[in-house]
Amino acid sequence: MSIESRDDAPSAAATTDAVPGLLPVRPRQGGYGPLTTKKWSQKDYHHAAASWGASFSVMNVLMREREGIRGTNAMFKMNQEGRGYDCPGCAWPDDQHGLKLDICENGVKHTTWEMTPKRVDADFFARHTVSELATWTDFDLEDQGRLTQPMSYDAETDRYTLISWDDAFALIGDELRKLDSPDQASFYTSGRLSNEATFLYQLFVRELGTNNLPDCSNMCHEASGRALTASIGTGKGTADLEDWEHADALFVLGVNVASNAPRMLTTLAEAHRRGAQIVHINPLVEVGATKTIVPHEFVDMALFRSTETSTLNVQVRPGGDLALMRAVAKATLEAEAERGGVLDHAFLADHTTGFEEYRALVEATPWPDLARQSGLTEAQLREVAEVYIKADSSIISWCLGVTQHEHGVDTPREFVNLLALKGNLGRKGSGPSPVRGHSNVQGNRTCGIDHRPSDAFLDRLGAVCGFEPPRHHGLDTVATIEGMHAGTVKVFVGMGGNFVMAAPDTAYTAAGLAKTELTVQVSTKLNRSHLVHGRKALILPCLGRTERDEQKSGPQSVSVEDAMSMVHLSKGSRKPASRHLLSEPAIIAGMAKATLVDSPTPWDEFVADYDRIRDVMAGVFPGFENFNQVVRQTNGFRIAQPARERTFLTPSGRLEFSHAPLPDVIPADGDTLVLQTMRSHDQWNTTIYSNNDRYRGVKNLRELIFMNVDDMKARGLSQGDLVDITATSRDGSKRHLKSYRALAYNLPRGSAAGYMPEMNVLIGIADYSTQSDQPLMKNVQVTVTRA
Repeated sequence: MSIESRDDAPSAAATTDAVPGLLPVRPRQGGYGPLTTKKWSQKDYHHAAASWGASFSVMNVLMREREGIRGTNAMFKMNQEGRGYDCPGCAWPDDQHGLKLDICENGVKHTTWEMTPKRVDADFFARHTVSELATWTDFDLEDQGRLTQPMSYDAETDRYTLISWDDAFALIGDELRKLDSPDQASFYTSGRLSNEATFLYQLFVRELGTNNLPDCSNMCHEASGRALTASIGTGKGTADLEDWEHADALFVLGVNVASNAPRMLTTLAEAHRRGAQIVHINPLVEVGATKTIVPHEFVDMALFRSTETSTLNVQVRPGGDLALMRAVAKATLEAEAERGGVLDHAFLADHTTGFEEYRALVEATPWPDLARQSGLTEAQLREVAEVYIKADSSIISWCLGVTQHEHGVDTPREFVNLLALKGNLGRKGSGPSPVRGHSNVQGNRTCGIDHRPSDAFLDRLGAVCGFEPPRHHGLDTVATIEGMHAGTVKVFVGMGGNFVMAAPDTAYTAAGLAKTELTVQVSTKLNRSHLVHGRKALILPCLGRTERDEQKSGPQSVSVEDAMSMVHLSKGSRKPASRHLLSEPAIIAGMAKATLVDSPTPWDEFVADYDRIRDVMAGVFPGFENFNQVVRQTNGFRIAQPARERTFLTPSGRLEFSHAPLPDVIPADGDTLVLQTMRSHDQWNTTIYSNNDRYRGVKNLRELIFMNVDDMKARGLSQGDLVDITATSRDGSKRHLKSYRALAYNLPRGSAAGYMPEMNVLIGIADYSTQSDQPLMKNVQVTVTRA
């Protein structure tokens, strides 16, 4: 995978080969997954989602990781309130009415990957240089097992060597204190932190004096938060799981349910049985949007009896969701004009502002424009609209297929506009409902991981914690990468995740990290970000979600927030992978004590008893009053949502209609395709479990591009032909992927799709939304030619 730079585009890195730590360029049928020479294949998948395929996959995972007995026992503790741990995978709610096996295939993969008996210790690093490890695939790196001891990079030997925790913390403190400004450090989190660790992390960073708190939301749902805050005064959805169980219509946009939030399949199946209308809107018709057999429904499994998970599938063009929803709004307004009784006039009058301007905008938008930009016919648009018009209560749910576009803020705001027309906010069975993809990523933002904190939050934090927080906005993910290149970010701390592989413009990101003075990675497993490092580098191993967290006051629990604002406790029970592991709160406290000489924070007391952390959080965050008491209730507690009560904390005090112009999402050059990057089914974020993608019928192949069959014919391509892919960035630089397999797939003409992180190299650092600052990972402009 090579990257071509131009003299007038200095931001583009020259080549992945030029950056130490990155996997060298050579053809790999498995991409960043396991090395393989097995025959690849692709065959359409016609079975139900989950079902026996998921069950067999779970059994294979348990056997492969040698966790047949303990892993099975752990499954019965996953997502079990009061006696178990929260799945470290997705953020779908756990409060499914006493369900005893509230798990999914990907959750089991994620958990057993953490519970593996394999270990990466000081002896391992003594045997392997960083340069050697850089030649390993990302799968092979993670497959070595759990990290067991803190390690420090030794440039003379090109190896990580053992370091004590005290010396590691002292190194971090020394490097941070000698910075000219706290803003020369940036503190990333992947979204897996508990609420308690999150609070301590942001407290440490803000006591240091900066708001440089980039996180994975900057690449995923930043647009959703900004959109909802602007429209309804809160950055979260208002619908909860009970609302999903009472909605007459569910509109699910830009999400592959079976892989990204598999436990949603249970909810969709139940909705279909009770007669709800379920509309999936996505360029690809994914298996989860067709039918399922949920494995804990034993009778259905035995009888191979599937349940539909949709009543309508609509293949919108990439980025065409705003046009589609505006068409639904147009038809809704037309229905009101024709027969009346469609709009909720009382809600519009009492709770909104800007409706008349929105009505005029919609009425002035011609149907042909809406059809062209959505990639659908007017008849198809009206079919979707009729579902909304007839439903008494509707939920609109969406994921990254909506947000990772230039107009990623305007589109969720359009969803709110549409919901408002019929008063579908603040009543049962209705509301906006973004699908958060990572366990506790929403809790991270709630509890302070925000590079643009509000003054109200900073006022409370400073008053409760006894210091003056910095007021200037900090750096997000893209700005952090630019800062590393400019030399203004000298220290990078990664609290979980695999930053270099998750971020856009892989070579450019890696080159930036290599320019820093110090990189610190808090991790459970070895990954690429440990090999792409600063002049000094530390690997700090932490406890996993499944493991016992013993502190001075006894065993500890942590809390997490799901995608629907429910907060509940999680308690690991397994013996830690190593006696040298520290909890995330303990690691954060260690860094803080070594850095902040006159800190007013009782760091040791917080680590000894997490209840002490929660007591302080109760005074900082609205809705967390009596935190220690309410979180121990059955299923925890739901954070108060003013917009759910039709109290809108916007400047006007009302729901604010947006009036965005209809975006043009069609490339000017007819030869250009709009490429979306996505995960395979056997993958979670940047972690790749195998080279297979069961639901898309792919085996032993990751270096591929899915294309419309007519687009393939127009380029003289047949199934499996090798192609070169070229992306042109906004700054004019070009990036290439060589010798990928072209596979015909059911997606709209003019669009394409392929796997991240392999395809992240195509996304230039300049390719981000001006509305949300998110990288345009679902809107990569590419040309495809025969290799």
